[in-house]
Amino acid sequence: MELLSQSPQETQDIAAKLAAKVLLIKPEGTAAIIALEGDLGAGKTTFVQGFTKALGINEAVKSPTFLLIKKYAAQDKRHLYHIDCYRVNDYHELLSLEIEEILKDPSNIVLIEWAERIAPILPTDRITVNLQHLAHDTRRISITP
Repeated sequence: MELLSQSPQETQDIAAKLAAKVLLIKPEGTAAIIALEGDLGAGKTTFVQGFTKALGINEAVKSPTFLLIKKYAAQDKRHLYHIDCYRVNDYHELLSLEIEEILKDPSNIVLIEWAERIAPILPTDRITVNLQHLAHDTRRISITP
């Protein structure tokens, strides 16, 4: 699916719609993994903000660039993990942070910015969201199951 966003709010609205679908179609026994890809400033964090709002998370969401992983409690007793791999060179850097356990836990929803940097450990049944910066506020958002 390919969509065009003309503003940060539209990007967040697209993310909210995806969040609703993820809750409905998430395979039993697995974590829901959303791999976010795109250049710096493409709107990955804005997308995460819309996604988390749709799950009833009212905290201010910022990219955990220096923390690497931020955990939130969603409304339905699930956990949402926001992972930022911008500073990660290799998935081995996340092993001490229990990344493999996070990715396997069926109660988790995991959004990963710069996901391509840890591709070897990502499950194949993930959703990939690619954000492409076209103009000042215009983004092409490609969502691939």
